[in-house]
Amino acid sequence: MLLLIQYTLIFASVLALVALGGCFSEHSGVINIGLEGIMVMGALGGALAMKFVPAGVPAIVMFLLVVLASLLMGVLFSLLLGVAAINFNADQTLVGTALNLMGTAAAVVIVRAINVAENPDNVSSTIVYRKAKQVFLVNIGDFEFNWFMLIVVLVLIAAHIVLYKTRFGLRLCACGEHPQAADSVGISVYKMRYAGVLISGALGGLGGLVYITAGVSEWKFENGVAGFGFLALAVMIFGQWKPVNIGLAALLFGFFRALSNVYTGFAPLVALKLPSSLYNMLPYIISLVVLAFISRKSRAPKAEGVPYDKGQR
Repeated sequence: MLLLIQYTLIFASVLALVALGGCFSEHSGVINIGLEGIMVMGALGGALAMKFVPAGVPAIVMFLLVVLASLLMGVLFSLLLGVAAINFNADQTLVGTALNLMGTAAAVVIVRAINVAENPDNVSSTIVYRKAKQVFLVNIGDFEFNWFMLIVVLVLIAAHIVLYKTRFGLRLCACGEHPQAADSVGISVYKMRYAGVLISGALGGLGGLVYITAGVSEWKFENGVAGFGFLALAVMIFGQWKPVNIGLAALLFGFFRALSNVYTGFAPLVALKLPSSLYNMLPYIISLVVLAFISRKSRAPKAEGVPYDKGQR
């Protein structure tokens, strides 16, 4: 049971961070389908930092450098979506799909190039970070506490305050609801949409780092992030684009994802003799069922996915 709680919280942390990223982007009016690719690039930045930062640095310095590398990689990669969707009015769904394909492919190429440079016989896409990973963890008895479990709670609270209690958040939401009206009172729609996309990139990149450090000490980047970017989109929709609801939805989806890891520890589930692949599919099946029932009642920002035309009224 303790292991189930541990995995539920860490997977929920991943989903909440990435879903919040999508929430900020869509509140600004830009659909971010590319969260999967952003997660991979954020994970790459964090993994490379854990690999190359000297082991002798203080734990807090290692923690900050790894987190900063993930945030930076996520932001830089999300710029591609910003430039294509905001400056060139490209189809946001197609751009996001391209980012997903590009993210995993680019990560594999970069990691293999680094590995081959170190050892010509090593053509794997794997980065090992066994010791560096420990800076994120604290053992409380048999429970492995990850600092990101606390950080995500603070981020959820901060996101709620920013979106609904600050001038910046209200302007961001205005640009996703009625950009022409926002522009008419002097709000720069382009700047606000860039802000939403970049925040999305930062949170998505951080979510990628949390994902690859959840219970493992190395990551093969050709595996990507197992569809967690798309699960995060389902969490965002189920949470109705609201930070608090997103946090609760992330716990639900995180529970079913965790169950696929630890179901062998529950005798009643083992007695059912269901194939392990069914438990692995469970979170994705749940997402389809949930979206099928709530899609008609979902209240997305009105102008999301619509390129802004300054001359339109």
